[in-house]
Amino acid sequence: MSELFDEEPERPAPERPGRRTRALVITGIVLVVGFFLLSAFAGIYTDRLWYSEVGYSQVFSTLLWTRIGLFVAFGALMGGVVALNMYLAYRSRPIFGLPGNDGVDRYRDAVTPIRTWLLAGVAVVVGIFAGTSAIGQWRTFMLWREGESFGKQDPYFKKDISFYVFDLPWWNFVIDFVMAVAIVALIATAVVHYLYGGIRLQAQHDRLTPAAQVQLSVLLGVFVLTKAVDYYLDRYDLVTDDHRLFTGMNYTGENALLPARNILVGVALICAVLFFLNIWRKTWQLPSVGLALLALSAVLLGMIWPAIVQNFQVKPSEADKENSYIKANIDATREAYGLSGVATEEFPGAASGTVTQEVAQKVWGQLTDAPVVDPQQVRDTFQQRQQIRSYYSVPKVLDVDHYEIDGKSEPLVLGVRELDQSGINTSDQNWSNLHTVYTHGEGLIAAYANKIATSDEVNGRIVWAEGIGSGTSGRTDLTDAGKFETRVYYGELSPSYSIVGKAGKDDASVELGLADAGNSPDVQRTTYDGKGGVGIGSTFNQLMYAIKFGEPNFLLSGRVNGNSKVLYNRTPTERVEKVAPWLTVDGDPYPAVVDGKIVWIIDGYTTTDRYPNSQRESFDAMIDDSLQQDTGLQTIPTDEINYMRSAVKATVDAYDGTVTLYQWDETDPILKTWMKVFPGAVEPKSKIDPELMAHLRYPEDLFKVQRYQLARYHVTDAGDFYQGNNRWQVPEDPNASRQVFQPPYRLFATGAADSVDSDWSLTSVFVPYRKGTLASYLQVNSDATKPNFGKLRLLEMADQNSPGPGQVVNEMKQDPKVASTLQNLNVQRDTPPRYGNLLTLPVDGGLIYVEPIYVVRTSGSSSFPILQYVIVKYGENVGIAETLPQALADALGVELGTPGQPVEPGTPDTPDKPGTPTPPQAAGSLDEQIADALRKADEAFQAAATAQKANNTEEWAKQLGIAQDEVEKAVKLADERDKK
Repeated sequence: MSELFDEEPERPAPERPGRRTRALVITGIVLVVGFFLLSAFAGIYTDRLWYSEVGYSQVFSTLLWTRIGLFVAFGALMGGVVALNMYLAYRSRPIFGLPGNDGVDRYRDAVTPIRTWLLAGVAVVVGIFAGTSAIGQWRTFMLWREGESFGKQDPYFKKDISFYVFDLPWWNFVIDFVMAVAIVALIATAVVHYLYGGIRLQAQHDRLTPAAQVQLSVLLGVFVLTKAVDYYLDRYDLVTDDHRLFTGMNYTGENALLPARNILVGVALICAVLFFLNIWRKTWQLPSVGLALLALSAVLLGMIWPAIVQNFQVKPSEADKENSYIKANIDATREAYGLSGVATEEFPGAASGTVTQEVAQKVWGQLTDAPVVDPQQVRDTFQQRQQIRSYYSVPKVLDVDHYEIDGKSEPLVLGVRELDQSGINTSDQNWSNLHTVYTHGEGLIAAYANKIATSDEVNGRIVWAEGIGSGTSGRTDLTDAGKFETRVYYGELSPSYSIVGKAGKDDASVELGLADAGNSPDVQRTTYDGKGGVGIGSTFNQLMYAIKFGEPNFLLSGRVNGNSKVLYNRTPTERVEKVAPWLTVDGDPYPAVVDGKIVWIIDGYTTTDRYPNSQRESFDAMIDDSLQQDTGLQTIPTDEINYMRSAVKATVDAYDGTVTLYQWDETDPILKTWMKVFPGAVEPKSKIDPELMAHLRYPEDLFKVQRYQLARYHVTDAGDFYQGNNRWQVPEDPNASRQVFQPPYRLFATGAADSVDSDWSLTSVFVPYRKGTLASYLQVNSDATKPNFGKLRLLEMADQNSPGPGQVVNEMKQDPKVASTLQNLNVQRDTPPRYGNLLTLPVDGGLIYVEPIYVVRTSGSSSFPILQYVIVKYGENVGIAETLPQALADALGVELGTPGQPVEPGTPDTPDKPGTPTPPQAAGSLDEQIADALRKADEAFQAAATAQKANNTEEWAKQLGIAQDEVEKAVKLADERDKK
């Protein structure tokens, strides 16, 4: 490339560095560059293997070539324009330099010998930065190229919504990029001209050579011309601008900012023409005046004039001026968030008259499936009673679903027994154990959400539907132990990577698991034989993964053999985000038993922040509540959105990691666009298996976003909206330790006041803004098998004095019976009681509130909560008892029929007398009962010792569990005796 430039005859070139120094420098550069290139290649190569393994090779290739294309195109544009202008500036330098500026001379002397390398280096560096910034716009580019029509127009510019969502963001990026190119090229050109005399700041006249003047005029003209286009496009941004009251076009925007930007387009075009004319006129007077006029116009028309209009025309009569714009915002917001079809009904909200026996039975009939078991509180119970081994765990917040059991739909609390490597002894935490032995979790844990055992405090009074061990009787109500795949290699707590597979059939298995997760806590060694995982049998693949994970054991360990596979990207959310990086993923994947295996179900959303006139809000702020853990927002630069659809239902097989995406919203233009970008990646809705369909639910994050927006946008009249008199808000969780929204709850609930049928629903409530009473009850059918799935129903309270969640909790605590009972708990226990979810259910035209109370049971070094009482509030009446039917009867003041069988541990309780705890009956005095319990414990310990000698691990664990139960029973009886 050096032949492009002439040599400098005036000054001798400075002495070059020695050959040894240059060799060392070059070697160091080559090693560093080689390391980064090898790391980059290993990342790309292993990504290709992973995408091929999960069956989404086309996603990988589309992403790779799109990113490469954007990097090359925009990097070459930036680097090429800058290099060309630097070259032209050097070629047009004055033949004879002016003396008198020794500082510039020294820099020129230093630069001249390496000018070719310097030019190439500058071009490469700015090109890399530019190309890297363009890579981040791959989503914007794809949406622009494949964008589908929305079939709707905005009310101001009459453009299809797709123009704002798909086209405008891309053109804004292109224009901003061109302006950046012009500025960087202008700076680089000015520096070269200054070094070689084209710009002479010390001269009294002719400070620019003709060549410098021409080149700088062209670059400035290009910049200002591009700015004119930018002003033109800025007009369309008015429909997505944020204002104090709402998002979208407002009076000032249409009557001040829009005309101002039209004028600025004309001023910028005139200014650009003046710069181009300067090529021939050789004077900076007119271009300077034009540039000053543009700056002055931007300030006067773009800032001062709109402020004058806003303060002196709009504010004095803001309600009238903004009326039509508020209406447009209301309509757009309700459409963008899926609120236009909300069915609003008036609901009495108060119990009607005296409660008769007939009314009481009706109320109880609608409450039989109320989920009194709090999935947040019983997490520790699941952990302590179902952990089996210290290296198993369950998520921090359990999931709620419904299953058909014995012909009846039952609400269940579920958790997966996942691998938690933090529970492995520190001395055993070596690479071999962490990545080849402890590789997977085992089985599903489930408890009935609507049932309470009377006396089984060992299990926290939980009635298990699926579990292991003596305390659960090996219940398998959901699965067939002989056909159910219990191993969980892909889960929310799975380690970063595991290596599975043995060299030959006769080699010993090394992976540690349970012998039979259906009914035994025993362990056995297994070998993964699923289709998931990337083969690393070849030395080259082992080298690539050694580089990727920074782990030499991929090459050195004997556990890595010709049949080995590496499992990574293992959390359900991570896998879905990898194969569908255009989705916003729900923060809470939930497990389901489908076709004899555990499947993770994840809701995927399409979002944008560019829907015209729709209210833009922070996604994190809208979904935050006392149970929120994470957010999967990855598709827009900020966390703000103003459009959301439940577009995709995704599943991840917990055993082999298979990822499947199903089209859920068949009308969403954004999803249709991405399906064009990645053809074949999303399966049609018709391919969803009926068994899977039974466990698909209304998305939780979408519901939270909708309830947040509905708090304001249930008002459809612009005048009422402006006044804000009927504004609501999501209530704070009355039992949370911080100020945060109350979470929505999944339960069986009736709809209208005259309805008797219960639907599996997702529910929440609203309170008036900054008030404590109840304003309304929001419910959506969450059973995907029902025709009214996804139908939002809003019950507005006719009784303006209906108490809200905070008031209800206070009234419950202040009730004399409740206060007395809880005071006794505080005296008997070292820790205060814990309050569970406050459930609100519409029943018989009124509202009934249910809240479980937990106490902490301590056993040795472990502790977990026990569901001790249930509080019920109906109208002005409050009841408390050990079970829901008891508490309801206590609140209503009537006897309820017995809907269940006699109480046994592990079955639902239905005592005879409401309001009074009914302990299990036992013969003999307390001392005799204590002696009997200790005798049984001793027998169990002896049986456990015998089983241990016989290597019968299952029987040993069973007898130890019985012994522990009897000892704890004796301790409890002794405490009761001492109090007497």
